[in-house]
Amino acid sequence: MDRIKSLDALRGFSLLGILLLNIVSFGLPFSAYMNPAVYGGATGLNLATWFVAMTLWDGKMRAIFSLLFAASADLLLTRVSASIYYRRSAWLILIGLLHAHLIWSGDILYPYGVIGLLLYPLRRFSARQLIIAGVVIIVAHSAWNFSGSLAMRDLEKTGGPEWDQVRDFFAPTPASVNEEIRIHRGGYLDNLYPRSRESFRFEFPMFFQFLFLDVLGMFVLGLGLARAGVFNASRSVRFYTVISIVGFALGLPLNYWAATQWANSGFNIPQYFQYVAVTADPGRLLVAAGYIGIVMLLCKAGVDWFITPLVAVGRMALSNYLLTSLLLPLFFNGYGLGYFAHLERAQLYLLVLAMWAINLTISPLWLRHFQYGPAEWVWRSLTYWKRQPFRRLLN
Repeated sequence: MDRIKSLDALRGFSLLGILLLNIVSFGLPFSAYMNPAVYGGATGLNLATWFVAMTLWDGKMRAIFSLLFAASADLLLTRVSASIYYRRSAWLILIGLLHAHLIWSGDILYPYGVIGLLLYPLRRFSARQLIIAGVVIIVAHSAWNFSGSLAMRDLEKTGGPEWDQVRDFFAPTPASVNEEIRIHRGGYLDNLYPRSRESFRFEFPMFFQFLFLDVLGMFVLGLGLARAGVFNASRSVRFYTVISIVGFALGLPLNYWAATQWANSGFNIPQYFQYVAVTADPGRLLVAAGYIGIVMLLCKAGVDWFITPLVAVGRMALSNYLLTSLLLPLFFNGYGLGYFAHLERAQLYLLVLAMWAINLTISPLWLRHFQYGPAEWVWRSLTYWKRQPFRRLLN
C-alpha cells in the first residue's frame, strides 16, 4: 500500500505534540494535568506554561491524531475484508490493554481500537455525508459537556459521595496526592495494581462518559476529511491558508479566554466544566485546523528539512508512542531514576525535548534498514495472520 507523505508528516507532528500534554501525566500527580494548583507550580513560569498548553496544545494534538487514525483506517476500509479489518482493531485493543495495565495508564490505543470497530460499515459513505455526521456527533458531544456543566453546579450544592469523587479527581487532598507520589516512587509491583485500577476506570466508566462521543466524532469527521483530500495536500494553497488563519484567529483567543476564566475562579471545579469543557470542541478543532493547514502548506512547498523527519516519526507512530511509554516511566518512577514529582511543570519540557530528539533520530535511522517500525510490523503481521516482510532490500 502506497504511503501518503503528507499524512505521515501530520501524524508525526501530532504524535510529538501529544507529549506536550502527556508529559504532565508522566511526571506529576494525575490531577495536575487539568489543575495546576494540585502540584508542579501554579505561579510564574509554571502558570504561564499551563496557559500556553491550554491555549495551543491541550486536546488539539489528540484531535489531529484521532482524525488521522480514521484517515489511515480509510486506506484499508475498501481494500481489505471485514475479517482483516476487525482483526486489526481487535489486536489494537489487546495492545492497548497491555500498554495501559503493564506500562502506562494514559493509553489511547484501547479506545481507538474499540471505536475503530464501528468504522467498517461507513466505507461506502461519501465525504460530505461523513463530514456532516462527524460534525453532528461533535455537536452532540459539546451538548453533553454543556449539560454536564449544569449538573456539576447542582452537584456541588447537594454534595454527597458523587461530588466527593469529582472533587478527588480534580482537586485531591494533600494526603491523596502524597500517596500517589509514594506509589510512583515505589517499585514496579508497587505501581502495578494502582495503575491497573486507574486503567480500568479509564476503560469503562470514563470511556463511555467522556471519550466515546469525542473519539467517534473525530473518527467520522476524519474519514470525511480524508475522502475530501484534506490530508494528502491536494487542496489549494488558498484552502490551507484560509483554514490556518481562521483556525488560529478564532481558536486561540477562545482557548485562552476559557483558561483565563477557570484560573480567575481559583480553579473552581464547576467553572472548569462551565468554561473549559464547554468550549473544548470548537476550541481544539479550530486550532487543529490551523496546524493541519500549516503542515499541509509545508508539504506542498517541499520543505523537506522539516517534513522528512516528521514523516519517519509518523510512519513509526505506534512504535514511537510505545517507546515513549517505556522510557519516561523509567525516568520518573521508582523502578527507574525516581524523578516523579521532583520537577516543576515548566521543567518537565526538558524531557519533552529529549524524547523528541530520540524519536526524530531513531525513526529515520530505523527506516533505512526496515520497512516498518517494530510495533507496526508485529501489528501488521498479526492483522494479516502472516509474517510480513521486515528488512528493507538494499540495492
